[in-house]
Amino acid sequence: MIPIGTPARIYLVTMTAVIGLLTAGIGVWCLTDPGSFAKSVGFPEHEHFVHDLGAFQVGFGITLLLALIWSDALATVLAGYIVANTVHTANHIVDLDLGGSALQAWALGAASVTLIIAFVLRLRQLGYVLGHVSVATEPLLVPFVRQKTIRLTTFRKDGTAGTSPVSIAVDGDRAYFRTYQRAIKARRMGRNPNVEFGSATMSGKPIGPMLPAQARLLEGAEYREAARLLRRKYPVLHGVVVPSVHRLMRFKYGHTVHAELIPSPPSEYDAAAEIVATVIDEVR
Repeated sequence: MIPIGTPARIYLVTMTAVIGLLTAGIGVWCLTDPGSFAKSVGFPEHEHFVHDLGAFQVGFGITLLLALIWSDALATVLAGYIVANTVHTANHIVDLDLGGSALQAWALGAASVTLIIAFVLRLRQLGYVLGHVSVATEPLLVPFVRQKTIRLTTFRKDGTAGTSPVSIAVDGDRAYFRTYQRAIKARRMGRNPNVEFGSATMSGKPIGPMLPAQARLLEGAEYREAARLLRRKYPVLHGVVVPSVHRLMRFKYGHTVHAELIPSPPSEYDAAAEIVATVIDEVR
C-alpha cells in the first residue's frame, strides 16, 4: 500500500464517514417518512418504491462506514448487502397491501438468510477478526496474527502461576496487549518479565499449547504504537469499548498499560525443559 500524507488520510476518512452517514440518514428518511422525501426531491410519491430506495440507501451507507473499520472487502460487501436486502424484505412484507406478493418477500428473505450463512463462514475463515492485521516475521507468532484472544500466564513471587485472557495484536516479531496499571498481571510482569501465552477462546478456554515469552511494559512512542495496532485489529472492541471502560474505571484500576510480548527462542525453551526433566529424574 502506497503511503499518503496526513491531510490526504484525514480527507479520505472524513469524507467517507460523512457521505456514509448522510446516505444512511437519507435511507432512514425514506423508510420513516416516504411522503416527505418524495415531496422534497420533487418526484411523484410512491410509498413502496421510496421504501425500497431507503433500503438501498441504508445499505450503501452502512457499507461505506464499515469499509472504514473492516479490512476485508468480501465481509464488508456481504454485510452491506445483507442490511439492504433484509430491509428490502421487510418493505415487501409491510407493503403487501400496496402490491407485490408474499412469494417475492419469501424470495428476498431467502437471499438474506443465504448470505448471512456466507457471512458467518467468512468470519470463521478470518478468525472472526475483521480489522487490519499486520504480518508476523516471527514463526512462533504466525498462528496469532488472526487470533482474537490468548491466555496470558504471569507468575507470583513464589512462582505460582496466574492466567487471564487478553486480546493480542501481532506486528513483525512482537505481539502487544493491554491491561490496567493496577491489574495483578501488570504488577507480576513488573517483578518478573517471564510469562507464557497460548491461543484461547474469548472466555479464556485453552485451544492451543502455551509458549514461553518475555513481557515488557511500554512507554512513549512504543505505547502509542501498541494502542494503534490493537485499535486497528479490534476497531470496536479496542477502538471504542475497552478505552471507554478503562477511562471510567481509571480511579479504581489506574491508567491503561500496554505491554510487548516477545517469544523466547525455541532453543532456550528446549534447554530449560531439559534441565527441568533432569531435576525431576534426580528427585525420583
